[in-house]
Amino acid sequence: MVDQQKIRASDRDRQQVVERLRSALEDGRLTMEEYVNRMEVAYQAATYGDLAPLCTDLPASSPVTGGPPRSAGATAPAAVASRAGYLAGLPTVLKVLWTIWLVAVSVNVVVWALVSGTGGHLAYPWPVWVAGPYGAVLFAVSAAATLFRRSRPPVVHRQRVNA
Repeated sequence: MVDQQKIRASDRDRQQVVERLRSALEDGRLTMEEYVNRMEVAYQAATYGDLAPLCTDLPASSPVTGGPPRSAGATAPAAVASRAGYLAGLPTVLKVLWTIWLVAVSVNVVVWALVSGTGGHLAYPWPVWVAGPYGAVLFAVSAAATLFRRSRPPVVHRQRVNA
């Protein structure tokens, strides 16, 4: 029988490892320096044995298909894996727009509450007209951006090596 560690890795195997490392970088599990170092090793790897150590200290199992056996405790719990923030996958522009919207709505609600409290009666809830239409538009644009990003494969930038 052939030792799995000595089987040659394909470009796809190397790319899967790099994608896993990128995910770990985005999760804050790796520093940029660690990511760059491991990425370089992954692109230079010839066998599964060269790729295996790159993801051993990361919680998700090794993405190398057909590679070395996966350890039983290597998968992340579902609750931890799904704890990304609501705005985590959005472009920065949309994050800023959501923040501006939230501040504007909060100020309007506070002004409405002060007017209602000092006036002795409950005033017409006009902040709904600030929150509703703009919030609906932001939600639609955010949903479209999320769907668009998920439908595209991740962009991979390979470094050129001058020999």
